[in-house]
Amino acid sequence: MPDTQTKSGNAAITDFGIDTTAMSNSEAIRDYFTRLRGGQLGSLPALLGLLALVVVFASLSDVFLSLNNIANLLAQGAGQTLIAMGIVFVLLVGEIDLSAGTASGVAGAVLAMHFVEQGNLLGGMGTGVFILFLAALGLAVLLALLLRIWAGAAMSTLAIVIALSGMAANPWIEMLLAVCVGTAIGCITGFLVAKIGMPSFVVTLALFLAWQGVILQFIGEGGVLGISSSPVLNQVANGNLSIAGSWLLFVVAAGGFAGATLGRHFSRLRRGLVTQPTALVLARVVGIAALGAVATYLLTINRSPNPSIVISGVPYVVPIVLVLLTIGTYVLNRTRYGRHIYAVGGNREAARRAGIDVTKIRASVFMVCSSVAAVGAIVYSSKVGSVDPQAGGLNTLLFAVGAAVIGGTSLFGGRGRVFDAVIGGTVLAVVANGLGLLKQHAAVVSIVTGLVLLLAATVDALSRKRATVAAR
Repeated sequence: MPDTQTKSGNAAITDFGIDTTAMSNSEAIRDYFTRLRGGQLGSLPALLGLLALVVVFASLSDVFLSLNNIANLLAQGAGQTLIAMGIVFVLLVGEIDLSAGTASGVAGAVLAMHFVEQGNLLGGMGTGVFILFLAALGLAVLLALLLRIWAGAAMSTLAIVIALSGMAANPWIEMLLAVCVGTAIGCITGFLVAKIGMPSFVVTLALFLAWQGVILQFIGEGGVLGISSSPVLNQVANGNLSIAGSWLLFVVAAGGFAGATLGRHFSRLRRGLVTQPTALVLARVVGIAALGAVATYLLTINRSPNPSIVISGVPYVVPIVLVLLTIGTYVLNRTRYGRHIYAVGGNREAARRAGIDVTKIRASVFMVCSSVAAVGAIVYSSKVGSVDPQAGGLNTLLFAVGAAVIGGTSLFGGRGRVFDAVIGGTVLAVVANGLGLLKQHAAVVSIVTGLVLLLAATVDALSRKRATVAAR
């Protein structure tokens, strides 16, 4: 009997061929180029564009590749990159969130007000506005319960508790409050789009304007709420890890990536599933680890232009982005919720017939988007040291959406990764930073950024058309 089973297993492997065995190196390379020809470009155009931009700016400016400028570039682009990471979730289901920028601005304004007013939001807002603020949070709790999004209900409830408690200013409480407010905003947006059935473009455009008014109401016309006097809030985007902490981050990040990648690879090998050659997987792990080691080493060198001041270490924004990137990638790739997001984005009706709660999935991605946008608000507010009525305004939103699309996330849904937002955000940060070093006007920056976004959207449309033709 065992011999018979062995023979049957061997026959199955022979019948299915590459579907049940590991690829050879040549097969893996051919498969990659086949997918490229079929329109599955992923982040390749963005990576090639990023490389071209780096070469151009490095040749035109002696300062561009300096350690100080590279560290500043990481901090400058982190806020919009984080917002873009949340927008990826919305784009994956074929929707759009035009209110993510101003939603982050509201979260930032509440954070700053809680700090400036020593926790007294009632005194900062005034009685009428404070009651409306609590009512909006209460509405978010109710809508989240109706949608059965328990995390949204819990976070919105926590925002109410913090607001009513009047606890003294504390940077950690204020950052938590900002994320909770972002979650509440996402619950409201998601309900209007998924449950009521309103077009996401219309809903989020209306909320973009509404949240802009809320920010103005909270701060006042021409007003500014400063947060730079808080060491913790100031250090979020302006501080650096110690040298030991920087290398610890590298070890954890590189080790985690290697463990996850190799663990998944050998697990597929044990199960007889198709996977890339072990040599290629090891080469990718070693290559990324080497790049990380070089980057860590360079960032631990003193990069201060002033000899009397020492500035070294990996900026705090790097582990913040890495943590959210890891969580987002795990959720999309390794959980049932992530598979449902891709299913809804790929074919909503087929997902519904398969038993997926399409309404809940569509609503939940707006909650994720606004929550992550609130983290972005914490970072960009820390970078500038204050929150003003223009927080999260037009450029912030457009650059965030642009970062997701430029990185390779499809506007048509069903295709994209959180990593795409990081690549796209880096491209936009390089454009702004490089043109700034060349002393170009804001008009030139806007024109170049718009052209880059237009090119990315064109590539997305053409690649999807190519994929459709190849599938026939």
